[in-house]
Amino acid sequence: MTQSVLRWPDADLVLRELSDWAEDQGQVHPSLQRVGVFGSYGRGTAGVGSDLDLLLIDSAAEGGQHARLLHWPLEQLPLSCDALVLTPGELDILMASDHRMAQELQRDARWIWQRQA
Repeated sequence: MTQSVLRWPDADLVLRELSDWAEDQGQVHPSLQRVGVFGSYGRGTAGVGSDLDLLLIDSAAEGGQHARLLHWPLEQLPLSCDALVLTPGELDILMASDHRMAQELQRDARWIWQRQA
């Protein structure tokens, strides 16, 4: 037989592992406020080949996106991901704008973890 079989993790499993990861990161990083997904995982349409579009709300985030991403062990997640790290204020400004990204987040964002007050 010369066929190869591609296995892809179930979307519910990916989201459970992300939730566990977020909980762990929340314990390590007290500045982490929320973790969410958008794109296909936010819409509930993820399938084979979908990556994880991740949104991290970090009150201590500073510098450019590349520098911000270095603080997060994204390699521990079950899939490759595109991540965006914003402060709560940056998220508020973005969501109040008419930017295409704001429209996508308003439509698709699904919060997986949030720090309890």
